[in-house]
Amino acid sequence: MDDAHRLEIRVYYEDTDFSGVVYHASHLRFMERGRTEFLRRLGLDQATLFAEGLAFAVRSLAIDYLAPARMDDLLVVETKIAAAGGASLDMSQRIMRGGATLAEAAVKVTCLRGGKPTRLPPVLRQNPPGNAPLRVTRR
Repeated sequence: MDDAHRLEIRVYYEDTDFSGVVYHASHLRFMERGRTEFLRRLGLDQATLFAEGLAFAVRSLAIDYLAPARMDDLLVVETKIAAAGGASLDMSQRIMRGGATLAEAAVKVTCLRGGKPTRLPPVLRQNPPGNAPLRVTRR
């Protein structure tokens, strides 16, 4: 993923199952952190958005687990916008260790106000810094 946001995450005991392998749901938490830090890089922190009545909800997520991560691994979560609609983002994410991809996901998030879809903040409809040009989709 060229120009993707990267977040380093250390695997702790709490992230693993009884065998020392990262529990499948921990990958989802790691990716959530990646998306949150991606937004922060764009000047959109979750607390401020929430205070303004905005929230992001995962609408759909497809994940492929390719190889295990283990306790004490240093992982990198890469996050990138693949496409932007009026109220939603299609994001590509992957979790890596060294040069190896351990998991990859396609995530659709929807921007909500009062529980209903609303337009994305302008910075997300434009070409975010450090990202390839967006393919804007109409829905």
